[in-house]
Amino acid sequence: MSDTLSFTISDMTCGHCANTITSAVLAAYPSAKVDIDLSTKRVAIENAGDRSAVASVIAAEGYSPVAVD
Repeated sequence: MSDTLSFTISDMTCGHCANTITSAVLAAYPSAKVDIDLSTKRVAIENAGDRSAVASVIAAEGYSPVAVD
Protein backbone atom coordinates (compact mmCIF):
# COMPACT_ATOMS: atom_id res chain seq x y z
CA MET A 1 0.00 0.00 0.00
CA SER A 2 1.33 3.40 -0.95
CA ASP A 3 1.72 6.21 1.54
CA THR A 4 0.48 8.62 -1.12
CA LEU A 5 -3.22 9.09 -1.75
CA SER A 6 -4.13 10.45 -5.18
CA PHE A 7 -7.35 12.04 -6.30
CA THR A 8 -8.69 13.71 -9.41
CA ILE A 9 -10.89 16.67 -8.50
CA SER A 10 -12.62 17.87 -11.67
CA ASP A 11 -14.31 20.80 -9.93
CA MET A 12 -10.97 22.22 -8.68
CA THR A 13 -10.55 25.04 -11.17
CA CYS A 14 -8.28 27.70 -9.69
CA GLY A 15 -5.65 28.60 -7.15
CA HIS A 16 -8.31 29.45 -4.58
CA CYS A 17 -9.72 25.93 -4.93
CA ALA A 18 -6.25 24.46 -4.47
CA ASN A 19 -5.64 26.59 -1.37
CA THR A 20 -9.01 25.62 0.11
CA ILE A 21 -8.31 21.91 -0.39
CA THR A 22 -4.77 22.22 0.97
CA SER A 23 -5.95 24.13 4.03
CA ALA A 24 -8.69 21.60 4.77
CA VAL A 25 -6.35 18.63 4.50
CA LEU A 26 -3.69 20.29 6.65
CA ALA A 27 -6.28 21.23 9.28
CA ALA A 28 -7.27 17.56 9.58
CA TYR A 29 -3.75 16.13 9.07
CA PRO A 30 -1.12 18.70 10.12
CA SER A 31 1.81 16.50 9.06
CA ALA A 32 0.41 15.85 5.57
CA LYS A 33 2.21 16.92 2.42
CA VAL A 34 -0.19 18.12 -0.27
CA ASP A 35 0.90 18.35 -3.92
CA ILE A 36 -1.60 19.85 -6.36
CA ASP A 37 -1.37 20.02 -10.14
CA LEU A 38 -4.14 22.33 -11.35
CA SER A 39 -3.50 21.57 -15.02
CA THR A 40 -4.37 17.89 -14.53
CA LYS A 41 -6.71 18.46 -11.56
CA ARG A 42 -4.69 15.91 -9.58
CA VAL A 43 -4.03 16.01 -5.84
CA ALA A 44 -1.43 13.79 -4.16
CA ILE A 45 -1.40 13.66 -0.37
CA GLU A 46 1.23 12.00 1.80
CA ASN A 47 1.12 11.27 5.53
CA ALA A 48 -2.64 11.57 5.93
CA GLY A 49 -5.47 9.28 7.02
CA ASP A 50 -7.11 6.57 4.99
CA ARG A 51 -8.43 7.34 1.53
CA SER A 52 -12.10 7.62 2.48
CA ALA A 53 -11.38 9.91 5.45
CA VAL A 54 -9.26 12.24 3.32
CA ALA A 55 -11.89 12.22 0.57
CA SER A 56 -14.50 13.20 3.18
CA VAL A 57 -12.38 16.16 4.30
CA ILE A 58 -12.13 17.36 0.68
CA ALA A 59 -15.83 16.73 -0.01
CA ALA A 60 -16.77 18.74 3.09
CA GLU A 61 -15.28 21.77 1.34
CA GLY A 62 -17.64 21.26 -1.61
CA TYR A 63 -15.36 19.38 -4.01
CA SER A 64 -15.79 15.98 -5.64
CA PRO A 65 -12.64 13.89 -5.17
CA VAL A 66 -12.30 10.71 -7.22
CA ALA A 67 -9.65 8.28 -6.00
CA VAL A 68 -6.87 7.41 -8.42
CA ASP A 69 -4.67 4.35 -7.91
